[in-house]
Amino acid sequence: MTLSVLIVNWNTRDLLRACLQSLRRYPLSEPMEVWVLDNASHDGSAQMVQHEFAGVNLVASECNLGYAAGNNLLLRRAHGEYLLLLNPDTEVTEGALDTAVQFLREHPEAAALGAKLIHPDGRVQASVRGFPEPQAVLWEYLGLARLFPRLRRLGGYRMRWFTYERIAEVDQPMGTFLMLSRRAVEAVGLMDERFPIFFNEVDWCYRAKAQGWKVYFHPNVTVIHHGGASTRQVRPQMIWESHRSLQKFYEKHYRHRLPALIYRLVMFSITVNAWLSTLGKGREGWQGERKT
Repeated sequence: MTLSVLIVNWNTRDLLRACLQSLRRYPLSEPMEVWVLDNASHDGSAQMVQHEFAGVNLVASECNLGYAAGNNLLLRRAHGEYLLLLNPDTEVTEGALDTAVQFLREHPEAAALGAKLIHPDGRVQASVRGFPEPQAVLWEYLGLARLFPRLRRLGGYRMRWFTYERIAEVDQPMGTFLMLSRRAVEAVGLMDERFPIFFNEVDWCYRAKAQGWKVYFHPNVTVIHHGGASTRQVRPQMIWESHRSLQKFYEKHYRHRLPALIYRLVMFSITVNAWLSTLGKGREGWQGERKT
């Protein structure tokens, strides 16, 4: 099996249908399987998959496992040489899967590949970011990164200066479409379930790069992304979850690397921004709508 497409769904039946239809319309030219983990949806998603897509492997969970645990369950069951984490609010375009697989084959050092995400009207989405290093987080909170969007030293997290027209090695492409090498997954491990919704792909890419793997963005792997269909249903909770996940990321990766005072200041600032965000006066969740 060349490719396993893994989709974790929660209450996005109609978008999931369109996603599966796009995979049927533009499949990989080599053997491919599709897995859907439905996280106890109440909109008939699982029944729709069962009745309309006989060739799809459906796992209908009786409880909401979350995004990370859902993907881990599917990663354990998948047979592909390459493993595509795909959100259900997406539609693949012609040639996207073949281009992605070919690139990973030609780049054995690559752990993961991200796609160019576009809105349904064709506008390109900002989908590539740097890791949330302390200085980058500080410039975002102070607003300097937004004031000077072309200065790379200030805008290292949201990377507003990034061009989406060339192949590039990056830190963290959006997990909406993230194709992984099985060799890398076996070396790096599964998703860390301490990040149930946000920052699990950031953490995975961070661990992969720490081991010497590379992560790439490819402009010719084009995917339509409707955006945030599940998280919008519980938006205030997702803002808090996004900030909590950033704090967990700092606790895991920076706690023993930063001076105690700076570490506490960053953690406090994240909490303050979460409150401001819920009031509409601060930054949105630190991953924005990076999960369906």
